Amino acid sequence: MLKRISLVVIALMFISGCAIEPWVKPYERNNLADPIMSFSRDAISANYMHHVYQAREAARGAEGGGGGGCGCN
Repeated sequence: MLKRISLVVIALMFISGCAIEPWVKPYERNNLADPIMSFSRDAISANYMHHVYQAREAARGAEGGGGGGCGCN
């Protein structure tokens, strides 16, 4: 009986953890979108080279990003 109660209490603690408000405020999200927060060592240079690649290869938007539309090819 004690085992079931403790299991229910633990499950309730895990479920209530999903209801916590986000730690990042809406006005702080601008800092996380900064190019410096990228995985690349030199994010600004990598962004520029990505732009050059898109212009040279005429491959704009072909990085696998999500998009809308009907799905027709």
